[in-house]
Amino acid sequence: MAIGQVLHELEVNVSASQAWDLYGSLELAKLVEQALPNLIDKVELIQGDGGVGTILKVTFASGSGVHKEKFTKVDHEKRVKEVEVIEGGLVELGLSLYRVRFEIIEKVEADYSSCCCIIKTTIEFDVKEDAAPNTSSLVSIDPFKNIAEVAKTHLLNKQSLPLPRPS
Repeated sequence: MAIGQVLHELEVNVSASQAWDLYGSLELAKLVEQALPNLIDKVELIQGDGGVGTILKVTFASGSGVHKEKFTKVDHEKRVKEVEVIEGGLVELGLSLYRVRFEIIEKVEADYSSCCCIIKTTIEFDVKEDAAPNTSSLVSIDPFKNIAEVAKTHLLNKQSLPLPRPS
């Protein structure tokens, strides 16, 4: 169990399956790279196809560092993805664990109809014993709030696009 945990939830007026199509694939990394250049400079696929074992190299904007992350869980039935930083970033600054879990939760109304979904992002982290006392203060959910907002906008725009006409 991790020493620390922070989380964020955001309701989105699209189905859970639509949100999972974005979060359960490599499409989210591409979207973040394009839509948040002030946060992410580049995302490179090092290994894999978006499933368990996939490794991405993330270069942050303004020269603020690089890390490699590995997909350790991708559960399409439960709509859960877990990603751990395996090199660089906060791991080099004193964390022994930095795991991000994305969950797409279907929200059901009182009449049992599906109305929308919740994007739940949880960061779990553990601080090395020999790390500086304030190391845990480096962990912030804010970048993932921004990612969720970008995902929400993308999903809502995608939903409102007109269907292609048959030729």
